[in-house]
Amino acid sequence: MKNLNSRRDFLKTSALVTGGMMAPSFLVPGAYAAPANELKLAVIGCGGRGTGAVFQAFNTGHPIKLVAMADAFQDRLDNSYKAIFDKYGKDKVDVPEEMKFVGFDGYKKAMAAADVVILAAPPGFRPSHFEEAVNQGKQIFAEKPMATDAAGIRKVLAAAEVAKTKKLNVVVGLQRRYQSNYIEVMKRIEDGQLGEIVGGQVYWNDGGVWIRERKPEMTEMEYQMRNWYYFNWLCGDHITEQHVHNIDVANWAKNGYPVKAEGTGGRQVRTGKDTGEIFDHHILTYTYADGSVIHSECRHFPGAANRVDETFQGTKGKVYLSAGNHGNMTDWKGNALYTHDRENQANPYQTEHDELWGAIVKGEYKFADAERAAKSTMTAIMGRYATYSGKVLTWDEALSGTVDLFPDTLAWDATPKLVPNPDGYYPHAVPGKSKVI
Repeated sequence: MKNLNSRRDFLKTSALVTGGMMAPSFLVPGAYAAPANELKLAVIGCGGRGTGAVFQAFNTGHPIKLVAMADAFQDRLDNSYKAIFDKYGKDKVDVPEEMKFVGFDGYKKAMAAADVVILAAPPGFRPSHFEEAVNQGKQIFAEKPMATDAAGIRKVLAAAEVAKTKKLNVVVGLQRRYQSNYIEVMKRIEDGQLGEIVGGQVYWNDGGVWIRERKPEMTEMEYQMRNWYYFNWLCGDHITEQHVHNIDVANWAKNGYPVKAEGTGGRQVRTGKDTGEIFDHHILTYTYADGSVIHSECRHFPGAANRVDETFQGTKGKVYLSAGNHGNMTDWKGNALYTHDRENQANPYQTEHDELWGAIVKGEYKFADAERAAKSTMTAIMGRYATYSGKVLTWDEALSGTVDLFPDTLAWDATPKLVPNPDGYYPHAVPGKSKVI
């Protein structure tokens, strides 16, 4: 009964936003009428992930045509268009110049031309883009994470409720939810093969990601947009942008969300002018309503040992999971309870599109990922709040935080809320001193 109690307690704590119980994903035949001919697709955010998501949509084999594109930058849109057109040609791509929208607000017009939208701009834009797509009644594929601060999460949760009433399919790119080794293990955890999950460890430790050079002609807004991974209003720190995958798996295994977070973090090796404000490591404990604790760890240390996986311990045994198709469950004597067949594993990035588009073409309402993804994103944000502040934070405290990272004005000559000091370094959080909520 511990998992049920954990979920019940969690729902109480999140009532200020959601206003009620979480609706499950379920099938409602005839929820809306699918177009008789080709489905029209728009992509919002034309970087590598947005371009890749268009490829995956086309690879489903369904009748889809790309009709509109939007990005803040002309060069990124042009490069994406060329890559897509060169691969699929005019049979799949019909985006005249007037349907290529460059700047901060073109996403609304791009969405208006489509039946289905891909949301793949930097995560700080996800709340407003998701809200607009829901208001326009579009079917949605949204990349993770769903926001970068509590204010954004509250907006997403409100829009997710509207999406449910409109029966809009929403799939979010937490692709482990669509990966067979994870699905099979979680079925067995739910069935009680490991007993109660009493602990676990989740990791995303690697050497880090790209850095984009500042050029003399760039305004501060353009520089931060180009180098978006290193600014929290755009990225949310790597605990939110990247480690959210593993944190979501922890919430899945626990069938709930943590009630408390505490931990430490900092900037140990990534301290340059070009790495903005984010930390290079976060180490946390998340406590769930039943008292169980999940250890969460992510770091970007070049040359150090890498680890990206999840382990959980139950009263009857333990399990090891990874994106490399592992799914090994044993009892506490070492006897195998389940070993996943790693052969012929489907690509989960493709599977999530196969399932979404399969539902759309049939006129079915089957997927409502937004609320769950938003709450796992909030779990990561709560972790960042805890490491940045050095405080022990509850879910309610984190979710009701009033610090809004997003700029007051979106324009190339506008000033973001965070700017460098005269020496070119950006202020960053100092545990014990910084206000985060």
